[in-house]
Amino acid sequence: MTLFRSKQWYQRRVRANLLHLLRTSYSYSVMSSCLDQLKAHTVVVADTGDFDAIAQYQPQDATTNPSLILSVVGMSKYSKIVQECVEYGRQQASSTEEQVVDVTDKLFVAFGTEILKIVPGRVSTEVDARLSYDVEGSVAKGRKLIGLYESAGVSRDRVLIKLSTTWEGIQAAKILEAEGIHCNMTLLFSFAQAVACGEAGVTLISPFVGRIYDWFVKNDGQKTYTEDNDPGVVSVRKIYNYYKKHGYQTIVMGASFRNTSQIAGLTGCDYLTISPKLLEQLKQDSKTLEVKLTKEAAQNLGDDKISLEEKDFRYLHNTDPMAVEKLAEGIRKFAADQEKLEDKIRSLLLG
Repeated sequence: MTLFRSKQWYQRRVRANLLHLLRTSYSYSVMSSCLDQLKAHTVVVADTGDFDAIAQYQPQDATTNPSLILSVVGMSKYSKIVQECVEYGRQQASSTEEQVVDVTDKLFVAFGTEILKIVPGRVSTEVDARLSYDVEGSVAKGRKLIGLYESAGVSRDRVLIKLSTTWEGIQAAKILEAEGIHCNMTLLFSFAQAVACGEAGVTLISPFVGRIYDWFVKNDGQKTYTEDNDPGVVSVRKIYNYYKKHGYQTIVMGASFRNTSQIAGLTGCDYLTISPKLLEQLKQDSKTLEVKLTKEAAQNLGDDKISLEEKDFRYLHNTDPMAVEKLAEGIRKFAADQEKLEDKIRSLLLG
């Protein structure tokens, strides 16, 4: 009888321990936010120039562009930084237009420098979109921005220079990378752009998930997609698998998200840059995320390797009407916001 009771006791203990483990596992899955789960598989980057938002979500890196800087430069809490940049510009040149350029460049770097006091990784700073088809101009601007960072005590290893993914932008990046200036290729929509960036050895690319999605919603009439058939998600998965299969070291960073479903569909991607609004939604959600991308799976999924000369790149990119339209539109929009920012700076200089 004693032996029988002993077996029952041990059986109850085993069941109790198993139940405890199950409850612990379940509790973890419930308590762990989508944001925390995502960070376990993907480097999360904050897509904002707002210092407070960056500090709140504790990303590894942060990205900026003229549109983001334009949205925060008028906030009173940043007036001191803006005024310091205006005074700097006045000391650099005599003509107002030269001062506008100097203030703008200094402003991008000043915001980037402050952001780097919050994030442990890197910040991306964008070259004027109006230089998208100018190799020499893009290289000169990249060098100038890095020089301003280094003058502020920031190592070039902590900065990514953002360039539009035109053929000229890719060639500029190739030159800068050879000088130890790391580049982030933005406004990337086509497979041709991704292949050319990989061959150029750029540090990072930013395929625009949301803008690809926007084009298909507008042109194909389909309004809803799952995280597995969303055209922006599908595009980034194809690029990721291609890079990993063929050993490219270029980092894939999905960007421009419209919803958290798109983000979930890219769990496992190298990096994802996410707006504060969507970061908050991920923080408040506790559903279990499934890893969608891995280096191991990519070995069986990636396309065959191709090589692109300039003529091949231009033709292959041109066969994708979405990419042609969105690249041109993106350059125009970033250029327009750059001009709006310069108008604000000009008024401050003349005020």
